[in-house]
Amino acid sequence: MATITLPTNDVLVVHGPLQPASVVVLDSPHSGRVMPADFHAALPHEDLRDGEDEYIDELYAPAAALGIPLLAAQFPRTYIDANRHAGDIDLDLLDGPWPHHHQPSGKAALGKALLWRTLDDGRAIYSRRLTAAEVAARIERCHTPYHATLQALMDAAHRSHGRVVHINCHSMNAVAGAMGEGGAGKPRADFVLGDRDGTTCSAEVTHFVRDQLAAHGYSVKINDPFKGVELVRAYSNPAAGRHSLQLEINKRVYMDQASGQKIAHFTVLQQQLMDMLRMMQRHFA
Repeated sequence: MATITLPTNDVLVVHGPLQPASVVVLDSPHSGRVMPADFHAALPHEDLRDGEDEYIDELYAPAAALGIPLLAAQFPRTYIDANRHAGDIDLDLLDGPWPHHHQPSGKAALGKALLWRTLDDGRAIYSRRLTAAEVAARIERCHTPYHATLQALMDAAHRSHGRVVHINCHSMNAVAGAMGEGGAGKPRADFVLGDRDGTTCSAEVTHFVRDQLAAHGYSVKINDPFKGVELVRAYSNPAAGRHSLQLEINKRVYMDQASGQKIAHFTVLQQQLMDMLRMMQRHFA
């Protein structure tokens, strides 16, 4: 199967076919762990993995054998967050004005705009302010190609099959941190589905995924506390058969957060997800 890697091999990879075999396309924007040389953060590399969706790319990797492409970021989320609009700049992080388009989402208040200012526990990532040129370079090298590749995969599926069902794959901490969404210290469900209040995919898609997961005994919430951000918003148009759904998995379901190791249920969950994707391929064909 064809695979895309950029020349530096540290920006993105597509596991599986470039031409989707069905309507389903996956992406994992926060699974990257390659620390760029120009990060220049004030925290150790291990701490900068705080924003990482550990093992999510591995969890969904068998989907490639089903003819489902999985786009995975290689750069860390704390370096630049692909799940933000390119104009979602935290002005408090800059040493001067931002000369380009500014489209704030409100995430800067949490320290988690396009470039993160703080970790989930509130610690500052940098000991200095960044220049506009630094930020623009990160957008050009990482954010732009990631979005272009996802759009191309979705377009290919839609062109061949008449519609596309895009699953934006994430994980979440078991309990919200000091700067986490949903309220500090609040336990989270096993899964949270985000369709931006029904605007990025049909209710049929959201309820199909909810029902498949609930059938295994998992607790599932919709748009609480995560509604979905830029990657489900940017290329979705349910009326035109372009559906995008954010799927958050609680890390406690498949790993021990204290040790950072996978637990035995990892393989069980992986098989359940692959079964769901197979049924999705048939149901939405």
